[in-house]
Amino acid sequence: MATSIHETVLVGICDGVIDKKINTSYCTNKIGDRPDLLPIITLQYPICRLCQRGLSHVVQVYCPLAASPYHRTINVFACTNPQCCGKSESWIVLRSQCLDDDIKGRQHNKTTTITESAMSRTDWCDEADDWGMDDEEQANVAESSVQLPNDSVCEGTDVSSKFQDLCIDGGVDQQSAIQPTDVPIFQAFYISVMEETDLDGFHDTDHENELLREYEEREGVIVGETRSCAGGDAQEEYEKATVKHGDEVFTSFMKKISLCPEQVLRYSWSGSPLFITEPPSNVNQMVPFCGHCSSPRVFEFQLMPALVSLLSSAGTNLDISLEFGTVLVYTCRNSCWKSGSVVPVEEFLFVQPDPDQKLFK
Repeated sequence: MATSIHETVLVGICDGVIDKKINTSYCTNKIGDRPDLLPIITLQYPICRLCQRGLSHVVQVYCPLAASPYHRTINVFACTNPQCCGKSESWIVLRSQCLDDDIKGRQHNKTTTITESAMSRTDWCDEADDWGMDDEEQANVAESSVQLPNDSVCEGTDVSSKFQDLCIDGGVDQQSAIQPTDVPIFQAFYISVMEETDLDGFHDTDHENELLREYEEREGVIVGETRSCAGGDAQEEYEKATVKHGDEVFTSFMKKISLCPEQVLRYSWSGSPLFITEPPSNVNQMVPFCGHCSSPRVFEFQLMPALVSLLSSAGTNLDISLEFGTVLVYTCRNSCWKSGSVVPVEEFLFVQPDPDQKLFK
């Protein structure tokens, strides 16, 4: 499917380790840790369909949709068993929703105020900018009462969902899923988010050039160093390179992410996925309709190769990891939710293996 010129892509980037003393919430975008449940949700911890082991929490994405009354969180889990590596059946994605009234009902019974690190709190509208706040400003933000606005999605964009990292003040009943003791817990990191079009000049190119040099050595091609991103012509040399293994899809993937190779997540609700290898010819038919309302599922986001190096076990000496190229997540177009439901809805994902694991390490 061709990418629309109006399609808005949001890029998630690792934004620091989450202090163990910090209480995250369902509206925190994060890597690893345990999932934070919406107030009404009860989660039976998922197990691997292949080996029956418990699945580790990989990412949590808070992604309410425009014009929807629901808070909405998506959690992705995966099996760390090496025998299950790279197989879609060893992953699961769960969507949870609840109304603001459900949250307010809990607030009256709680007195503890939830605060989060200011680095995780960003209102993703164009006019919002929490970068570069001094310590006093950060403290004021963390202590302030933040309400989820009806117009939290910026006008003038076609994407129907904006990542948000808001903390609802007033003592929301935070639930964390009880993870089995034998299931590895990945180190927790915040995910910060920005529009892909705003990445020009965002990062220096040293890391990118190092990756490109490694790529040239393995593939026997001359790509050339990255020039300034501000000119809009960065990495045009990719188009001139002939890849030794002939994988044009992989080359296109590398070119697309060259502006920000450290991205761990790409979000574009009802947008176009970025394949790392040639997808099956019937890829659209592979995505099943919603099992609850029979509506088509649409692409929502994907996990990127840079995430692999961040997935390590927290607080143990266990040598665990996940290996993948990209994980593509599809969700119900209507984001259907049955009134009174307390159980997450399983959505659809599939995994594409990384054709060159060493490239992103």
